[in-house]
Amino acid sequence: MPQYRRPESVLVVIYTPKYECLLLERVNPIGFWQSVTGTLQWGESLQEAAVREVFEETGLGTSGLWDTGIRRSFPILPEWKDRYEEGVKENMEHLLYLKIPAICQITLNPAEHLSYRWENLKKSIQTVASWTNREALERLLHMSDD
Repeated sequence: MPQYRRPESVLVVIYTPKYECLLLERVNPIGFWQSVTGTLQWGESLQEAAVREVFEETGLGTSGLWDTGIRRSFPILPEWKDRYEEGVKENMEHLLYLKIPAICQITLNPAEHLSYRWENLKKSIQTVASWTNREALERLLHMSDD
C-alpha cells in the first residue's frame, strides 16, 4: 500500500532587513522560481516541517522563523493527484517568514533546485511562479512600508 502525502505544506519566504528575498529555481519545471516550500510529513508539526524544509533546501538555520497564521488552500494539480489519497483535491499551505541578517550563500539540494538568487521584493513578486508565493511577497512588501 503506497504512503500518500499529507495535503498540507509550508511556504517559507526568506528575506533580509533590506527586503532582499531568496528565490530558488526548481529542477522541474525549469524556470519555476519559488521560495522554500515543502509538504508536512505525517506526524510532523508545522514548525518542524518549516525547519526541515529550510535546512534541506538551503542549509540555513531558522532562528527568527515566524508563522504568520495565514493559510491558503489551492487545488492539487492533476499531474500530482496520484501522490495523495483518493478524493483529496486541495492542499493547505501555511505561510511563514524567515528574516536573516544579510544575503548569504546557501547550499542547494540538487535533487530539488538548479540555482538560487537574491532579488528585491518587487522583482521577486514578478519572478515567482505561484499565486500564493506572489501573495506572500506582496504581503511582505506592505509590511516593509510600515
